[in-house]
Amino acid sequence: MIGAPLALGLGLALLLLLLGGTALILPQLRRQARVQGRLAALRARQDGVPPPAQPLLQRGLAALGMLMLRSGLLPRDTLAGWKAMLIAAHFRHDRALALLAGAKLLLMLALPVPTWILVDPLFDSDDGVIFCALAAAALGLLLPDAVLAQRRRARLQAVERGLPDALDMMVICAEAGLGLEAGIERVALEIAPAHRAVSEEFAVTAQDLRIASDRRLALQSLGARLQLEPLKRLAATLVQTLQYGTPLTQALRGLAAELRQEQLVKFETRAARLPVLLTLPMVAFILPTIFLVLAGPAVIQIMQSL
Repeated sequence: MIGAPLALGLGLALLLLLLGGTALILPQLRRQARVQGRLAALRARQDGVPPPAQPLLQRGLAALGMLMLRSGLLPRDTLAGWKAMLIAAHFRHDRALALLAGAKLLLMLALPVPTWILVDPLFDSDDGVIFCALAAAALGLLLPDAVLAQRRRARLQAVERGLPDALDMMVICAEAGLGLEAGIERVALEIAPAHRAVSEEFAVTAQDLRIASDRRLALQSLGARLQLEPLKRLAATLVQTLQYGTPLTQALRGLAAELRQEQLVKFETRAARLPVLLTLPMVAFILPTIFLVLAGPAVIQIMQSL
């Protein structure tokens, strides 16, 4: 009776460890696969050979996701939230939504099977096994959302970290005589080695400016894509410059200074939290050692005298 709960805990911990490791490794594998695919496409284009087809798993997930999307079972609000999450996480492929839906459905159906096989010997009745299988299905349904949320958080941090440098480059371009669209394109090109995420967002904005009939809508979409407050302020500043003719260099220079000041305040806030966060490790590891060193000889003497 004591060994079964322990074995169940070890099995669930192993399952969670495998899922967490997969969630950490998948972005790296996806990035390497994307780079290799681009290199293969360039080589095939140079040799006159058509590019290779997409992997079978990706095509299967897309087909499964399209069936789920066309079924009409998902509300529009849910689909809109998924689209916003994918855009913020920089998954802007045409079939990204279908791939997400297919991955959620596949994990929801596939994870209960190994979980059932793993925990079946640990329970005498089927109630515990069914509960673990349902928990694995819920975990499979929520795991893609967690991966997307982590990727979105990392991308927002990267954009926020590189935005002041991009604004300084825009000031330089404006002072050099470049227009708004040409300046954004130049910044997207030059800042790519240092801040890739900012370069990608500026490149999308430059493309929107080229094809949009209203430049204000193209600039407003810069802040609406990621729902990041500094980008919204930048879009509002650029729209105000176009609408009222205010000096662009002064506005961008002031906004860059504000963003750097806000980042400094955030760093100071995080630094001020360190003493509080270090209290628990000190209590758990350092104080017992100090007590052992100080009170150990006295305890030993008392035990010898008794």
